[in-house]
Amino acid sequence: MKPALFAWERPGSLPALLARLADTPGSVKLIAGGQSLGPMLNLRLVEPDLILDMTGVPELREARVEGDTLVLGACVTHADIEDGRVPDLTGGALRRVAAAIAYRPVRNRGTIGGSLVHADPAADWVSALTALGAEVEIAGRTGRRTLPVERFITGALSVALGADEILVAVRIPALPPGAAWGYVKHCAKIGEFAHAIGAVRLEPGVGRGRAVIGAVEGPPVLIADARPLFGGRIGPDFAARFDPHAADAALREAGMADAVERHIHVTVLARAVAAAAEPDPRSKPLSEAA
Repeated sequence: MKPALFAWERPGSLPALLARLADTPGSVKLIAGGQSLGPMLNLRLVEPDLILDMTGVPELREARVEGDTLVLGACVTHADIEDGRVPDLTGGALRRVAAAIAYRPVRNRGTIGGSLVHADPAADWVSALTALGAEVEIAGRTGRRTLPVERFITGALSVALGADEILVAVRIPALPPGAAWGYVKHCAKIGEFAHAIGAVRLEPGVGRGRAVIGAVEGPPVLIADARPLFGGRIGPDFAARFDPHAADAALREAGMADAVERHIHVTVLARAVAAAAEPDPRSKPLSEAA
């Protein structure tokens, strides 16, 4: 099947892109890497009148460090992160996540902003950036605003963007010294969509942390205060204290009724906790096949 006819424009500045988005009648879609939109066009799941190519806006390809926050433009590719062409304040955690996304041709084209806006529940950045406590920066003709990733992702394939707004950047806090990071996804085959994702960002020195259970039917299940997963305390012995029953209860509360499905997700989360306890968890593979 071929896509329906559409117009294509590539504005050269953010104001021009926002103006075209706001003023164009009919259906408009934005494209960066096209790894999600391309197949949808071919299958005629979407039939826009106009496609606006974001890659002509230099600001959207920039990466910079602001204090202890890494700011990545929406059009930064997975390969940019994997290959170290942008800074990484997470001690390599971002690079490990990027390196396990799909296959290299996809990583060469796919973008961090496009992944978040598409909001596929099985997408790596949706879960990983939620666990890292990242925010998105959104721009419209009336100004800019920021949202935590967990508030930006409102459902499966659904985000908190207005009709004339775009995601322009992702703001990722640095991992502080002593922080532990674990990320594991379970796939039918390496490179394929994840069936379960577990991610933890723990700070044993100050007794706090976040945990995420991803690749569920809706947004990732965020446990913003992870202490109940560890008997009420996150210390240096957190791996030994992990309580799978507490994780199972969190999934039941989130509406996951199937006990087998919960068991798979809890097991993957437990493996993420074990990876975080390793001396250098980021050197370990974070994708596993069934």
